Amino acid sequence: MNKIILILSGLFFLLSYCSFKPSGEYVITISGSDTMYELNESLAKEFMIDNPGISVYVKGGGTKLGIIDLIKNRTDICASSRNLKPEESKLLVEYYGSLALVYLIAKDGLSIYVNPNNIINDLSVEQIKKIFTGRIRNWKEFGGKDTLIVPVLRNPNSGTYLYFKEHVLDDEQYTKNGLTLPTTKEIIKFISENVNAIGYGGVGYKEGIVQIRVEGIYPTEENIRNDSYPITRYLHFFVSKNPSGNVKKFIDWTLSPKGQSVIRKAGFIPLWDYAL
Repeated sequence: MNKIILILSGLFFLLSYCSFKPSGEYVITISGSDTMYELNESLAKEFMIDNPGISVYVKGGGTKLGIIDLIKNRTDICASSRNLKPEESKLLVEYYGSLALVYLIAKDGLSIYVNPNNIINDLSVEQIKKIFTGRIRNWKEFGGKDTLIVPVLRNPNSGTYLYFKEHVLDDEQYTKNGLTLPTTKEIIKFISENVNAIGYGGVGYKEGIVQIRVEGIYPTEENIRNDSYPITRYLHFFVSKNPSGNVKKFIDWTLSPKGQSVIRKAGFIPLWDYAL
């Protein structure tokens, strides 16, 4: 009975984590990447079942906000879908006297989402760039219908927004004709309801949309693991100091076969091909 109460208590904390940092020896806080939000919820839930009495709070809001939380000591772990910027590293050094430690926890294919009724199922990186910079605005340019393309963008606090801008757009500006939505789930919902929309995000999100081929290659686990899919990245945990106690226990568990199996079930790519 006590075990059930503790697990339910942990799940309540998971869902109710707000802007403050809960404290206590048996509390772990994770803040940051929206791409990783549902993944972190899954990791937290399974970890709390395996470790009753330890509560894990999960907050999204984007990689940028997670890094700010880490710099201001409002979180134990920053979940990030990109590397630190030089100015962020500088702030961490100034605050803590050392650089953040980084743990790679999974791989992700940055997928291109379209509506299931869109006949376009393959684009090159250059074509994607032209869509999201506004150079191409009609689906007929790719053999589709004579209708305007509706690019859907992540918010600027998102690590995915910045990664896409740097690695796909070559640091050019996003189109001013795009629609910005705050979360991946909202992007998925919009695209599923709008046949002319196109967006981007983590490979773990599949319901209601189609993840198309890029340069003729689908974002499958094998293609992402061997880097043949063109837009592949790592997902990170950042910590401000050498982890100890329950924070270390959680990170070690995430990198264990059990944690990596949760990552696979969440639709992302484990670092190692565990036989589970």
